[in-house]
Amino acid sequence: MDGESTAMLFCPPLPPVRLPIDRPVVIGRHPSCDLALRKSNVSRRHAEVRFQGGHFMLRDLGSTNGTFVNGATVEGDYALQPGDRIEISSQNVVFCEIQGGVDNLPREPNEEQTVIFERPPVREAFQGDLAEVPPFALLQMLELGNKTGVLTIEGDGEPGRIWLEDGVPVHAESEKQVGFNAALAIVGASHGRFRFEPHASTPERSVQASVTELLLEASRLMDESAQ
Repeated sequence: MDGESTAMLFCPPLPPVRLPIDRPVVIGRHPSCDLALRKSNVSRRHAEVRFQGGHFMLRDLGSTNGTFVNGATVEGDYALQPGDRIEISSQNVVFCEIQGGVDNLPREPNEEQTVIFERPPVREAFQGDLAEVPPFALLQMLELGNKTGVLTIEGDGEPGRIWLEDGVPVHAESEKQVGFNAALAIVGASHGRFRFEPHASTPERSVQASVTELLLEASRLMDESAQ
């Protein structure tokens, strides 16, 4: 990790959690954990991520059901790579490295006051690989940054675009759909490229949902398809 990157964990609809280099971040069921996953089969202190030797290392903390990365069991210390999926019970936590340092903004809790995070900066225009920063992480970043513009996704599904105003999605369109369903299809992309262009005007308004509502519905549909 270089000095221009900020490492974060994403587990929507929970807010993103920034990974500091001076202390470990604990994932588990207990409310005192940095990333608190309210599932009965998650151990109270399940796993931790700490910065060591120039890398963020994941370690299972003797959990009952184990910790996995991209389907493989974690044994000992595992050096995380951008885009890695940490699997804890039925929860998927994605490790991302966001280019650009974190501004000196105050910390604030989520609604349940269990997860502490810092807002990452979102540069005016940026682009990258969906394998390293998936669409849901991009949308959460743009929401936290109150950004206005258009996010273009060219992925493994339908290419599409989502327009946001002050971090709120207001319109989405793909090759075959417009509105909320188009936004759902875009969120489901996992491979390809993304590009965010600031201050783009919205052609129309077809979405009436927050980023959290969009991600919750996308998660529900994924769970149904997996059954």
